[in-house]
Amino acid sequence: MLDSLITSKTRIKLILKLFLNPDTSSHLRGLANEFGESTNAVRVELNRLAEADLLESNKEGRNIYYRANTRHMLYPEINTIVKKYLGLDQIIEEIIKKLGDIDLALISGDYAQGIDSGLIDLIIVGKIDTTYLQELAEKAEKLIKRKIRTLVLDFTEFEQLKEKLEKDKILIVWGKQSL
Repeated sequence: MLDSLITSKTRIKLILKLFLNPDTSSHLRGLANEFGESTNAVRVELNRLAEADLLESNKEGRNIYYRANTRHMLYPEINTIVKKYLGLDQIIEEIIKKLGDIDLALISGDYAQGIDSGLIDLIIVGKIDTTYLQELAEKAEKLIKRKIRTLVLDFTEFEQLKEKLEKDKILIVWGKQSL
């Protein structure tokens, strides 16, 4: 999808790297080596993004380090697009397989209503490895800089809460079955 909007594969790589991790800064040669691209191709795209004020740069010794300009008015939107492009749905599928026997995975609360409060309420219905879930949640929290509150229910418990959940806005992120 993103490659239909942005035709330069090098620019896509730069945006993915720098906008997903705004605290990351990199220099030209390091980026060229990481991407397996020529320094010239990376330089052209860095210059374009810097001219658009989407990147900040600072010189340290002989190197110029680039990072996402988090003060740019489009930064939040680009960051959101990058996260969607990375295939959250595919990541969820892979995690679901490793967690155990899951019937449903739901998001409730503010995020289900489209409000970024910094707290994501994740409800999982099934028999899972709760230790692994906690490890994943902690890793994800560091990556997305949001708190993840998990609730694991068996199918009977879910059936008891189903009516209340249907009244609240929920977002089904994965499921063997629908509500």
